[in-house]
Amino acid sequence: MANNKNQRVLLGLIGAGIQRSLTPAMHEVEAAANGLRCLYQIIDLDKLELSADALPALLSAAEMMGFGGLNITYPCKQKIMPLLDSLCDDAKAIGAVNTVVFKDGQRIGYNTDWWGFAEAFKRNLPDGNLQNVVQLGAGGAGAATAHAALVMGAGTLHIADSDADKANALAAALCQRFGAGRAFAAADLGGAMAIADGLIHATPTGMAKHPGMPLPAEMLRPHQWVSEIVYFPLQTELLQTAQKIGCRTSTGGGMAVFQAVKAFELFTGLQPNAERMSKHFEQLQTAAPA
Repeated sequence: MANNKNQRVLLGLIGAGIQRSLTPAMHEVEAAANGLRCLYQIIDLDKLELSADALPALLSAAEMMGFGGLNITYPCKQKIMPLLDSLCDDAKAIGAVNTVVFKDGQRIGYNTDWWGFAEAFKRNLPDGNLQNVVQLGAGGAGAATAHAALVMGAGTLHIADSDADKANALAAALCQRFGAGRAFAAADLGGAMAIADGLIHATPTGMAKHPGMPLPAEMLRPHQWVSEIVYFPLQTELLQTAQKIGCRTSTGGGMAVFQAVKAFELFTGLQPNAERMSKHFEQLQTAAPA
């Protein structure tokens, strides 16, 4: 898509409980900086009193109204996949989609979450030891962060989830892609944390509507790093606790920004300014109500 002030793009975000999302503002402001008029709509299942079962109708409506694409978040990242015409290799491998582009009558699914997480990790924890990593969460976001960890070179990834079947399934899928012995379902979280170099947190715990700690604080060790995906609030209880005992940390803000950087490129064909988007995100965070 050429840089032209007369061009317009209509985008949206489908998910549940997403009224406070900063993604719309990030896309609209970056679009304006690139000479593009963008309207980014929030399609909140909770506010509309809908479930993920409404996805077929919502996709059809977005196509009819001329949307250029959609971002997809909880609880729809996996449920949307059968409704798409094609998937990029990463989305297919991860088993989750967070970006849908409408192009030439086709619905094309992408996953920019894994790239966003990896970019944030490299910037915030550039020398983070990846030999033994524990991850909490095996859902759509967890599938992306696990993929990112192994792409970045994690030696062994131990995955814990309240649903043991999901943890086992994710570990098996990762081993099939990256090699036997690279990922395990963590039956003993305490034992896994005792030898861990770092922790990836990929569950909703710590969000404003799901406060609290995703694991006992005593499992953390000062030499470990902790990487979070929750960004409302930016400083979750997990990060605050980890910082107090000396852990190096990375907030969920980096993943939020960099997944949007890649999605913007897919939606518009324009190369966004990642540093500008990062600064804008920080401004939005500062201005957001507590």
